[in-house]
Amino acid sequence: MRAAAGGALVVCGAVVLVHAPQLVPALQAVGAAGLGILLLIGLWTPVAGALAALAALWAGFVEPSPHDGYYALLATLGAALALLGPGAFSVDARLFGWKRVEIGRGGNRPPIERE
Repeated sequence: MRAAAGGALVVCGAVVLVHAPQLVPALQAVGAAGLGILLLIGLWTPVAGALAALAALWAGFVEPSPHDGYYALLATLGAALALLGPGAFSVDARLFGWKRVEIGRGGNRPPIERE
């Protein structure tokens, strides 16, 4: 998921940089590419995912285009990454440790026996 969202942001930023000579779109493209790189390596993933989701929503609402579905997908991926975290193969996991949540049955109920 990180590779899909990060790669799409880097490619989108590179395309805008090639085709946009104005300053503001170029700065937005550099920001999107920077967020994509952070997502690709898995550094500050919750923050980068939330910012990527906001950037994709902003791009989809500011200039309506036939690519609104693409922006909606990027926003969904960014929000999912912000909520799920970076995963085991990331810089965040190496720096802070990988957190794993075990969901038990709770209470003192006996385990389910299967036949």
